[in-house]
Amino acid sequence: MTLVGSGGYGGAVSVVKDRDEVVEQLEPFRRELTAYCYRMLGSAFEAEDAVQETLVRAWSKYAGFEGRSELRTWLYRIATNVCLDMAPAAQRRARPMDLTSPVSASALDLTRLEENLWVGPVPDARVLSGDPAEVTMGRETIRLAFVTALQKLPAKQRAILVLREVLAWSAAETAELLGTSVASVNSALQRARSTLAEGGGIPASDTYRPLDETQQSLLTRYVRAFETFDIEGLKKLLHEDAVLNMPPYQMWVRGAVELGEWWLGAGCGCRGSRMLPVEANGSPAFAQYRPAEDKNGWTPWGITVLEITDGRIATMTNHMDTDRLFPLWGLPMRLPAIGAVGA
Repeated sequence: MTLVGSGGYGGAVSVVKDRDEVVEQLEPFRRELTAYCYRMLGSAFEAEDAVQETLVRAWSKYAGFEGRSELRTWLYRIATNVCLDMAPAAQRRARPMDLTSPVSASALDLTRLEENLWVGPVPDARVLSGDPAEVTMGRETIRLAFVTALQKLPAKQRAILVLREVLAWSAAETAELLGTSVASVNSALQRARSTLAEGGGIPASDTYRPLDETQQSLLTRYVRAFETFDIEGLKKLLHEDAVLNMPPYQMWVRGAVELGEWWLGAGCGCRGSRMLPVEANGSPAFAQYRPAEDKNGWTPWGITVLEITDGRIATMTNHMDTDRLFPLWGLPMRLPAIGAVGA
């Protein structure tokens, strides 16, 4: 199949490029565009939709591109416009801690809110690539806390902050991409920084280093304590003001003591869980499976992303949209009972 277009030469139709050639030019940008769109939108699913729309638009307009700018710049311009169209202010995503006060472990509030309200997780493999230094930097800028902070900005300021401070574009390059002036870009960047600072800034966390023995020891102890339901052991791994939140539930619990009561009370259904390691948002994460209701193995419960500060767990975010999230990580929808055929 070929792409054809009519130019200004008597309406003559020219063959521009074979479809496969165009796709071959565009496809290498998919992962970095997905990371960009995820930071803009706060949803892995919306980010993938935005990237797909970006590539479709680029494919359809490739005949008129003619190399007037770098292909990467042109794709980011399209992606930015797609994200701005998808990110109206009224639908900014957040985390439960942004919306309500913490609840007591004994005061259940099982109100569920729509999925489009929450910042969702993203698999590292879909958004990170490059040499080790680039991957480390990328991890820092897809952390849940970072992406959540970005959602507090108006969409255009969000784009400018990401382009300037995450992707290291110059003010002139950013202005050209957005069709505005350097002065406007610099002003918007200052406003974005001020807004984040007024909101308390972006919470710090330990950089995730998968090969770090100290971090791996902490995670091993976390899994062992959770799977054996050793609540006292779990509490020793937490900061005193550690937080558990579970989108789409608007409730969240704060404090190691409250969390201990939570797990022994309303959260007792986690007893007997299995935890499979995954990587999400540049952070250690686990796919949690709870014992199946039919007693035959384990079924998905959530993707838990851990945020670690000063060597202890500060935040546990359990994303519970399992029907969509587990396939996103390529995870099975059931773990067979131990000893079963194929287990």
